[in-house]
Amino acid sequence: MTTDAPPPPPSGSVPSPAQPTTEQFVQAQESPEFGELRRAYRSFAFPLTVAFIAWYLLYVLLSNYAGGFMGTKLFGNINVALVLGLAQFLTTFLIAWFYSRHASAKLDPKADAIKSRMEAGV
Repeated sequence: MTTDAPPPPPSGSVPSPAQPTTEQFVQAQESPEFGELRRAYRSFAFPLTVAFIAWYLLYVLLSNYAGGFMGTKLFGNINVALVLGLAQFLTTFLIAWFYSRHASAKLDPKADAIKSRMEAGV
């Protein structure tokens, strides 16, 4: 026999915080603190996204139109195309690492403050 009732909460569990109302979400979104959080995110994400896309397109264009240059051997069987291709992976990981540091230092504290204020119902 089944029921539609949710299972009982585990014993000793901490009750979840009250859910903010729609009006509280709108107020938080219009707050200067949220605007600062959004600016901090955009000032990092947008320039790096544009730079990485430009870097990727440069690689694609060089591969298509500068075959002689990309085929230039640097040492052994390692050519410019291979080095630039591996650099694509390296820059991807570097951007992820930089973003992680940026988020920890600038985004997370602001987001946690907004979240705490909303959960407290202030």
